[in-house]
Amino acid sequence: MRLLPTLNILARVALLFSFTLLVPIALAWLGQDAGFLPLAEALVLSIVSSLLVLLLTHPFRRELHVRDGFLLVVGIWLLLPLSAAAPLMLYDPHMSFTYGYFEGMAGLTTTGSTAIADLDALPASLNLWRHMLSWLGGMGVIVLAVAVLPMLGVGGMQMFKAEMPGPIKDAKLKPRIRETARNLWLVYSGLTVLCMLLLKLAGMTWFDAVCHAMTAISLGGISTHNDSVGYFNSPGIEVVLVIFMLAGATNFATHYVALSRRSLLTYWRDSEFKTMIAVLVLAALGLAGYLTWQNIYPDYETSLRHVTFNLISIATDSGYATADFAAWPLFVPLLMLFLSCFTACAGSTGGGIKMFRALVLIKEAGRQFTTLLHPNAVKPVQINGRSVPPPMIFAVLGFISLYVISMVVLTFVLLLTGLDFLTAFSAVVASLNNTGPGLGAIGPSANFSIFGPSQVWVCTFAMLLGRLEIFSVLILFTPAFWRN
Repeated sequence: MRLLPTLNILARVALLFSFTLLVPIALAWLGQDAGFLPLAEALVLSIVSSLLVLLLTHPFRRELHVRDGFLLVVGIWLLLPLSAAAPLMLYDPHMSFTYGYFEGMAGLTTTGSTAIADLDALPASLNLWRHMLSWLGGMGVIVLAVAVLPMLGVGGMQMFKAEMPGPIKDAKLKPRIRETARNLWLVYSGLTVLCMLLLKLAGMTWFDAVCHAMTAISLGGISTHNDSVGYFNSPGIEVVLVIFMLAGATNFATHYVALSRRSLLTYWRDSEFKTMIAVLVLAALGLAGYLTWQNIYPDYETSLRHVTFNLISIATDSGYATADFAAWPLFVPLLMLFLSCFTACAGSTGGGIKMFRALVLIKEAGRQFTTLLHPNAVKPVQINGRSVPPPMIFAVLGFISLYVISMVVLTFVLLLTGLDFLTAFSAVVASLNNTGPGLGAIGPSANFSIFGPSQVWVCTFAMLLGRLEIFSVLILFTPAFWRN
């Protein structure tokens, strides 16, 4: 009987989520664009279906247990992409369920991949909806839900622990989960508004500024134009987006503490943040020199501009592009994809392994070398001046192992469908890390519309795995989970 109480809460979340459609509906009504009818139909369909499930499952309401949290989280991330895709499928009758669901999953997981051929021709209201999906998914629909559901009589701690990145599950900013979620959303919303204003000052229209602000801070990388940020050809816009992509890739708990203390020293004391910045600066300087040496751009300054933006975009799992970096020497885009695996910090809107786990792995490797040379030495693994307990180290090593295994298995699955290695591998990496564009046939100048249905479903599953950090999904496939 575990499914019925979960379905009841899923219906409540879906009902709340459906009201976000009112924003693009209002834009469509004011602008009289073609998105009004499909958006309105999707709203009615979502409300009616949610209320129906609520009525049928009302007798089975109860408080969540720990296992329910995992089931609920996965259920929400499987259900909401369907609601998210409904307006797009109603607008374009030729869009199949497979590609519509892919669009919804890509938006909510902040992957930013798309199979829509012409974004410039998409009605403004539907374009806004795509960006809103990324913004809502950035901090996590689940974290938003735990700030609201307690008012409806549903506890949220189990949901919060199941969805939030592993290393910060118990690092609550406030004693109550609702206050924690609210504070994180306040920081998130404030940074979004600030980004929007700066983008407008840098030369964007209000519409483009709103859309790009939402996908910059959420690291969704979705743009309103086919040429992505390259459409604007503006160094000022690129600088603003770089700043806020870095903000999105930083632990939002760090942002909150820095704002509370009104001190930038908080960032300097954060090992993850310092390492992320150091890695990106060194990589940008080195790759700019390499592209200049290879005569890709006429001078170092031009190389540095394009490398810095595209490197930070891919490494932080955003996905914007100002150039077709797939046409650069293969070493450069492959290194960018490699950095996307671990650059973003824990507690950020980014995907991948996270910098925290990478630091634990490196320091544990160093400790092992020390132990080999000095068997009696005691050298604990420390991050931010605190010792990392052995159980957490084992959990990190387990996660990284499962991450690599998932990447290898999914790559082989795509190879079985007939894709070349570079396209298959980069598609898995881009989907698992929630990055967006890949290499080969799905570079920044193309999209996932060339993929067949089976290939799209593999990438969709990879996006879900990456957004919920693998364990939360795969645990549902273990027999022990379903035992009472």
